[in-house]
Amino acid sequence: MALSHAVIVPNKDGASAPRSTMSKPPRDHTSFGSDTYFITTTTWGSRTLFQTDRMALLLLDTLFQYRRQQKFLLHEFVVMPNHLHLLLTPTGIPLERAMQLIKGGFSYRVKKELGSNLEIWERGYVDHRIRDLDDYERHAKYIRQNPVEAHLASAEEEYPYSSACAGLERDPRPQGLKPESLGGVLRHG
Repeated sequence: MALSHAVIVPNKDGASAPRSTMSKPPRDHTSFGSDTYFITTTTWGSRTLFQTDRMALLLLDTLFQYRRQQKFLLHEFVVMPNHLHLLLTPTGIPLERAMQLIKGGFSYRVKKELGSNLEIWERGYVDHRIRDLDDYERHAKYIRQNPVEAHLASAEEEYPYSSACAGLERDPRPQGLKPESLGGVLRHG
C-alpha cells in the first residue's frame, strides 16, 4: 500500500507551508536524565522515500534487526514519508553507533536488496535526551500523533509504520523515569 499523502515541508526557497497544530517537544541537551533519546532523522532533500510499503517496511525490518541484536531498546517509533522519529535507549553502544547502524544499515540494504544507489539520508540527526517521565510521555505522544497531524491516518493506531500500530514490536517504557513533579529534573533557582 502506498501512502497517498506526504509531509508538507518548506521548500528550498523558504516558501511557507501549512503548519501543524501539534508542536514538537522542546530540544534539550542536558547532562542529566536517562539514557533514552528522542531522535529525528530526515531523508536527503526531504524526499518522500518512505511513502511506499517496500521502503517503509525495509526500514522497519532494519530497526527490528538491530533491536533483536540488542543494540538498543526501541520504545516508540514512526516512519513518516520523509523522516523518522525514534524513542530509543542504546544498550552497550553509544548513541552515535546506534544511529550509524540504523542509517548505514538501511542504506546498505537498499543498495544490496533493491539495487539502488540513491542517497537516502541527510547528514546527522537531531537528538534529545529524555529527562523524566513527563518528557518521555510528551515525546511518545508526539511520535504517535505525527501521522494523524500529517493527515496520513485518522487515528494513531491506523498508521502501519508506527509503534502505535498493533502487532509491531517495541520495548516498554524505560524503568526509573521519575515524574517531573517528583524531582525528575534538577531545578536551579
